[in-house]
Amino acid sequence: ALESIDFKNALEQFKNLVEKMIIQKTKESSGLYTKDDDEIDYEKFYKTTRTLFGSAVKDQYIQAFFRKIINNPDERPEWLEIFGCFSRESVGTPSRSKESMVLLVSEKQQITHPVVKRKDVIKGIVKVPLLRLTITASQKGLITVFRKKRKSFFSYSFYFHQDTAWITGCDFLPNLKYVVAVTESTIILWDYKSKESEGNGFVIKPMKNCLLSVSTVTMADNLARDTILMGDDKGYVYLLTITSDDFIMKQSKAGKLSQFKVMDAESFDMPKRKLHDDWVGKVKYFPALKRFGSCSTDSINSFVLDDIKRLEDHLPVKEFSVPKGVNAFTYCGKAKVIVTGG
Repeated sequence: ALESIDFKNALEQFKNLVEKMIIQKTKESSGLYTKDDDEIDYEKFYKTTRTLFGSAVKDQYIQAFFRKIINNPDERPEWLEIFGCFSRESVGTPSRSKESMVLLVSEKQQITHPVVKRKDVIKGIVKVPLLRLTITASQKGLITVFRKKRKSFFSYSFYFHQDTAWITGCDFLPNLKYVVAVTESTIILWDYKSKESEGNGFVIKPMKNCLLSVSTVTMADNLARDTILMGDDKGYVYLLTITSDDFIMKQSKAGKLSQFKVMDAESFDMPKRKLHDDWVGKVKYFPALKRFGSCSTDSINSFVLDDIKRLEDHLPVKEFSVPKGVNAFTYCGKAKVIVTGG
């Protein structure tokens, strides 16, 4: 393997090589370039890159990198692409060829999911980095928590079959340490740490409209409470705050659903506001912005981004509209942009 200082020098030379190529290509496009001995064609680029990095790079990555620059010099590829971002070999002990690579991104690992046996569909997947958890919820009611320990995964699952309605989304409550999932008519709070084989937790019901999406509002107060955003099929976005005291005080006299205790939805103060004229496909809270987002197939109010206080008042909301609406969105803190998909 290259020594660190040698690698930095090689990388600097490689960046200079790419810069010359971009200048050359830009001049070619404007008709100002005159060919000379310093022209960088593929053969020269290949030989120089191979000299700088040796066998650490593969031919196909050199070709792909060169092609990207030639086709679009304004969109500069990242230098690490020259080493290949993904390992395509099967999971196992690293081979000698892998050990000699300058950069090696962690390999993909396929996990056998019990939902496959049920011919089911995953409706939600959430990663909880601090606890090294990955949570999945299937349409037919199978909720699973994968926990990573060293290089292996352990899973805890339960099948919520007490409700005929399908699960439409899930998330994690960081303060109460519960998994939250929504069906068309109920809110499920699962204590994934429970030893019970049938699961243990709470069900909030009945919800008047069909719930389609759910997201946790992350606060930094570290209190024994969590706030949940939900969207329904009538264009409403809900705000529900749950405390540890609710688990004791608001249990319904109706009894239990298996190991799950029932709580009456009417006993909660649940502000809601109609923000869209169609289904609310996704809701999400962005701590960095201190704003929530919600999207819909509604062409008039396709995407809303505002403070959660707007769910408790009637002030105008900041909205964005596109024909046929928005189905998905996300926020990139590094680039400071929100991307929507319709």
